[in-house]
Amino acid sequence: MIAARRREREYFSTTPEYKHLAQRMGSEHLAKMLSKHLETVIKSRIPGIQSLISKTVLELENELSRLGKPIAADAGGKLYTIMEICRLFDQIYKEHLDGVRPGGDKIYYVFDNQLPAALKRLQFDKQLSMENIRKLITEADGYQPHLIAPEQGYRRLIESSVVTIRGPAEAAVDAVHALLKELVHKAISETPELKQYPALRAEVGNAAIESLERMRDTSKKATLQLVDMECSYLTVDFFRKLPQDVDKGGNPTHSIFDRYNDSYLRRIGTTVLSYVNMVCASLRNSIPKSIVYCQVREAKRSLLDHFFTEMGKLEQKRLSNLLNEDPAVMERRSALAKRLELYRSAQSEIDAVAWSK
Repeated sequence: MIAARRREREYFSTTPEYKHLAQRMGSEHLAKMLSKHLETVIKSRIPGIQSLISKTVLELENELSRLGKPIAADAGGKLYTIMEICRLFDQIYKEHLDGVRPGGDKIYYVFDNQLPAALKRLQFDKQLSMENIRKLITEADGYQPHLIAPEQGYRRLIESSVVTIRGPAEAAVDAVHALLKELVHKAISETPELKQYPALRAEVGNAAIESLERMRDTSKKATLQLVDMECSYLTVDFFRKLPQDVDKGGNPTHSIFDRYNDSYLRRIGTTVLSYVNMVCASLRNSIPKSIVYCQVREAKRSLLDHFFTEMGKLEQKRLSNLLNEDPAVMERRSALAKRLELYRSAQSEIDAVAWSK
């Protein structure tokens, strides 16, 4: 090859027809010209190639981010991964309750609309009909009529009315519980990392629901106690304002069924209704406070606390089961990582060429 090129150079340099063009003749000159042309074409295409590679690198990075990080091999790494995923879920759940994401506002609807409407449907005035008042007042006297005001009769009338508030109170607790459960499902669906591990997703969901159920039971107990307290201990000032003379209490010498006239019973009904409405208004404000304190506040503070405690006790095999990823996803991640490495290497080399122009 070297000898052939030498003879070619001699031919062009000694031949009269080509002697004046000898420097621009031959395969060596042709190779140099083609090489220079090819370099020019490649450099003109570099911006397009760079753009294509950058776009591909970004797409690969996004897909790898969607697939999630690979699972750690040791127990500590696995536990850390689980805790981090749970922390992300917990943050999203709090954002729903705090109004950053939609859904938490429905809890306010329970307090501002559902609970007042349920209390209004109790219709205390119908419960305090003349027949019921007469029956409870006379039964409360027993074999001996009262001397001044029928205190036991008043107590029974008030208790029989106030105790019905237990129903709306319990319904409010259950309504908020249902909304908190709904937000758990929303937060799970909005946590991409949980989609990567179906077993962990199921465990987190079950743990959150169990925690909410414990909070609901506590809230129901505390909220119903508010109603029971109003039933068991009446406001002293209420009794002090009651009529104290015998004339307003009917005639004790009459039959037990005719002892009280309608005017007196009507006055008792009006007084009791006023007291029950006062209690109802107070409970309308205190029931939401109890629910928020026992359910909403605790859901924000300690939704997965019990789950975290249990996680610390699990062996590595059980942790691995929770992070049991689909093999197809693992293979896909590995292939994407290799492609990304190649594209980044090519990107670096092309950038070096582009800067050397």
